[in-house]
Amino acid sequence: MDTLIIGIAGPSAGGKTSLTNKINDNLDHSDVIIIKYDDYYKDQSDISFEQRLKTNYDHPSSFDTELLISDLKKLKDGQAIEKPLYDFKEHNRKKETEIVEPKKVIILEGLFTLLDEELRNLLDIKLYVLEDSDICFIRRLLRDTKERGRTIESVIEQYTKTVKPMQEKFVDPTKKYADLIVLRAKENDIAIKMIIDRIKKELN
Repeated sequence: MDTLIIGIAGPSAGGKTSLTNKINDNLDHSDVIIIKYDDYYKDQSDISFEQRLKTNYDHPSSFDTELLISDLKKLKDGQAIEKPLYDFKEHNRKKETEIVEPKKVIILEGLFTLLDEELRNLLDIKLYVLEDSDICFIRRLLRDTKERGRTIESVIEQYTKTVKPMQEKFVDPTKKYADLIVLRAKENDIAIKMIIDRIKKELN
């Protein structure tokens, strides 16, 4: 089975998930796998919760990219994988995993999707979402306080200490690897139609 792998990168709360969902909504769901890079945060069961709070989760070293690459290769070869799952409240991998069967389309979304060369070489279509930095921060603040059990103070501290500087160092420069940069991914219907048309053409 030929597999089309789409990579979506961009800043935190920049619209990666929104673009992923819009692509998925315009394809046959039975043909699509969505993989979140965040599920490949390294396991931290060997350290305390207090120590986990000090981890820089916005640095590439906090992810098990080697495992992600291995899993993508297996899916591309027609093999099922046992994908990790991540708990943002516990800052650690969940004990349970998810069995993922190979399908025609894989959408990978995450901060560092375009950073690693070996990972980039597995991608058939490379996308980068771009949004105003103030909008990104507001979205992140709302998401992390409502969905991830964070306080406003902790979100602000993490954003200023690690999110913004790591984004500028590692995420922003990967724009140059994108086949297409998508502005305002939540409402950019023209760009989304272009992407969907290209995917359908590739599948046919």
